[in-house]
Amino acid sequence: MSLVGRLERNIAKLEKSIEKDHEKIDELSAKCESHKITKAEFNVKKRHIEEKIRAMDSRMRVLQGGIAKEKRHLEEKAEEKHRKREEESGKK
Repeated sequence: MSLVGRLERNIAKLEKSIEKDHEKIDELSAKCESHKITKAEFNVKKRHIEEKIRAMDSRMRVLQGGIAKEKRHLEEKAEEKHRKREEESGKK
């Protein structure tokens, strides 16, 4: 599998994980509203989950940048091959 494919797969994993964490926050708010946990406990747990989400978002941005860089590199490589072929055909 190519580098771009692996990066896209990692991004998909991070997106799934972020969705799960958003669901956890929803569950916590439901518990808080039903008075199973205190508001302070809810805020602490919510803040912790939000920090994880921010960290995963930044990792996703880094991976997306890697994808863009790799695609650019592949395009440049293809253009260089094309130029070499044209030069070789021009010499003949």
